[in-house]
Amino acid sequence: MEQRPMSHSRTISTKLVLPPDTNHMQTIFGGKVLAYIDEIAAITAMKHAQTAVVTASIDSVDFLSSATVGDVLELESVVSSTGRTSMEIFVSVHSMDLETGAKRLTTESFLTFVAMDEDKKPIPVPGVFPETEMEKRLFETGPARREHRKMRRAIMH
Repeated sequence: MEQRPMSHSRTISTKLVLPPDTNHMQTIFGGKVLAYIDEIAAITAMKHAQTAVVTASIDSVDFLSSATVGDVLELESVVSSTGRTSMEIFVSVHSMDLETGAKRLTTESFLTFVAMDEDKKPIPVPGVFPETEMEKRLFETGPARREHRKMRRAIMH
């Protein structure tokens, strides 16, 4: 199976933080950010695999700063590594204050998706290769994250 550049499936999405999206501190609910992350990661995985996918796990989510009403969230995702039927997706979320132009990293997350056929059975996915320095770092650290996921599953079961 051919390999694809990480840029092939790169996906970018923009969301406006509105009052119903926030908690009593006027910051966006973490669950709302997680929903955005899962959605963009699924789109990225489907673009890469060119088939339906399912979320296998949300491997890590680091909330680094908050976003408030009126901020714009910019989500960017990329396939960071692949297994035989699985894809690891990296998602970064930045918030931007449109009045000041201030931009900050809000959230980083890794998720794992599995490609599925029409019978809902896992199917092979193309590999990926990095092009930029950031992509190279993500790609090179992928095996360590995969081992961490395996160890976590062994402990939980």
